[in-house]
Amino acid sequence: MTTPDDPARATQMLREAEEAPAAVARQLAANADAVGSLAERLKSARPRFAVTTARGSSAHAATFGKYLIETRLGLVTAAAAPSVATLYGARLDMANALFIAVSQSGRSPDLVDQAAAARKAGALTVALVNVADSPLAATCEAVLPLHAGEERSVAATKSYIASLAALCQLTALWSGDQVLLSALDRLPDTLRVAAGLDWSAALEPLAAEQDMLVVGRGFGFAIANEAALKMKETCFLHAESFSAAELQHGPVTLVDDDYPVLVFSQEDETRPGVLELVEALRGRGANVFVAEPGPAAPGRLPAAPPLHPACDPIAMVQSFYGLAARLSVRRGLDPDQPRHLRKVTLTR
Repeated sequence: MTTPDDPARATQMLREAEEAPAAVARQLAANADAVGSLAERLKSARPRFAVTTARGSSAHAATFGKYLIETRLGLVTAAAAPSVATLYGARLDMANALFIAVSQSGRSPDLVDQAAAARKAGALTVALVNVADSPLAATCEAVLPLHAGEERSVAATKSYIASLAALCQLTALWSGDQVLLSALDRLPDTLRVAAGLDWSAALEPLAAEQDMLVVGRGFGFAIANEAALKMKETCFLHAESFSAAELQHGPVTLVDDDYPVLVFSQEDETRPGVLELVEALRGRGANVFVAEPGPAAPGRLPAAPPLHPACDPIAMVQSFYGLAARLSVRRGLDPDQPRHLRKVTLTR
């Protein structure tokens, strides 16, 4: 998708996104022993449930982790609301629970305080952080560094992809999923392919839009959440994300002629229902772009060859980041410095 005169090449966002394949390869190798030890501990501990905490892009990674843990281990996984502990002061029963905190900087006080409360309440606390010496890492019992390297653009890219890879590695070793482990070995190469795919078919149609929907199901729903956030923060485009199932419970009424919809559709049990929705949306006149495998076709955004249902959406978001950076520049914006935002946001 990159050309010599591509103005997006000047953005930190695009350059950092293209570093994701190397970051994932580095992380999988560097964390293998630590993740293996943690997985063995989890097998012995048999936690009652899992809880995640995160903000922004990291929260979407945590959603991805929910689908992984629930589908591979059958363990109920919920997203915690930090304010329950940090503002309301409620004491939650987390004895023999797994508590996973996902963060780029590891500095937000609400996540740090919530992790401390979870550990005090008896949870095994694990931090997935890009800054290994951060307050969050110091608070949690186990730390899995993301190894994404410094990320200067306000818009997270490689750290998000690295978070997804880390969750895959942990879940695969914990559940003994050899198929997923094998796919992870090939993930960096697949990401390199994905980074070079051409999604420019969606560039001009989205350039003048103000609103859109982003849709996924299962593992793809976590990617849809992230894509909608990036459209908002880097392109000033009001994008809302929905599960392909949830969209039909009301929000579908937003769709009319030429309404833009971006759909992520991986090869797994969710695909038939997602494709049925795509046809219904097109029947209502929507301008639908579908990231999916298959030969070139109108409305289809190319996807890397299928690798694994949990890995394929990771490759799709790798391709998406190129589109987001280019769309931001096309709309006269700077994706590296969105207005009102800072790289590290501190909340309570």
